[in-house]
Amino acid sequence: GKTTQLKMLRDYLLGKGYEVILTREPGGTPLAEKIRNLLLDPASGEICPVAEALLYAASRAQHVAEVILPSLQQGKIVLCDRFVDSSIVYQGLGRGIEPQAIIDINHFATQGITPDLTILLDLTPEQGMARLAKRNKEKSQELDRLEQESLEFYHKVRQGYLDLAKTSPERYKVIEADDSIENIQQRIVALIDKYFTI
Repeated sequence: GKTTQLKMLRDYLLGKGYEVILTREPGGTPLAEKIRNLLLDPASGEICPVAEALLYAASRAQHVAEVILPSLQQGKIVLCDRFVDSSIVYQGLGRGIEPQAIIDINHFATQGITPDLTILLDLTPEQGMARLAKRNKEKSQELDRLEQESLEFYHKVRQGYLDLAKTSPERYKVIEADDSIENIQQRIVALIDKYFTI
């Protein structure tokens, strides 16, 4: 869902005349993509939570330095599939690392960059796992290392995202993702149109 919605949003904004960069995390640069592959490959086995958090931060640091910061300096809109919030909930709440430690290392990694707007597409873990199983079956691909986590882990992650959204409702916008692609996109576009008229 996220990738589809981001591509549609990019096309919408391009149609409005904005310069837009679409990127993702982990990844977005050659080095960061290598780190992504290492993190998601089941053959990597168990990665200790601190090492995992630092690898995500390293990927993010390269991504910010090479893609995000230069794009922002050129006045472009950056649409990023995941950012620091993912580390706060996955490695912080999901893996049991103190969230403030995650915030601190990522503040350093991102040079203090914070998104102006974060759209959270909310779905229960059960619905998410069902969609994932369907997608992987259609594409004949295996679950990656994170996708193999338990439902309990994903319940923690979902709650972590929802809790973050409550802490800063002016930045986080929650959209129910149990709907058609078109309806979800209409809600996202309505938020974006409102955001750009403020």
